[in-house]
Amino acid sequence: MSNTTAVTDATFATEIEQSNGLAVVDFWAEWCGPCRMVGPIVDQLAGEYAGKAKVTKLDVDSNQRTAMKYNVRSIPTILFFKDGKVVDQVIGFVPKPMLEQKFKQYSAN
Repeated sequence: MSNTTAVTDATFATEIEQSNGLAVVDFWAEWCGPCRMVGPIVDQLAGEYAGKAKVTKLDVDSNQRTAMKYNVRSIPTILFFKDGKVVDQVIGFVPKPMLEQKFKQYSAN
């Protein structure tokens, strides 16, 4: 069972842009190798930060409008939103400690 929630073009505004606190969006695609590598790390962090961060995934192939809006040109791209505004991003595969540091940083304040 996944700890992340899927968001779409239709639900993005409600789920992310209008949310309070930390929301993390993993922009990915099924065919993307690095996305499949970072996905389990994002899922693991979603479980560890349950109640502190809303962690979601957006499939860029079926939700191109949102990907274009946030200028996502390569995947995986992970955007960190604080109270509906982008505060940070990670592009490409990164090891868990690097992602965890961002989760810690933005869930604390």
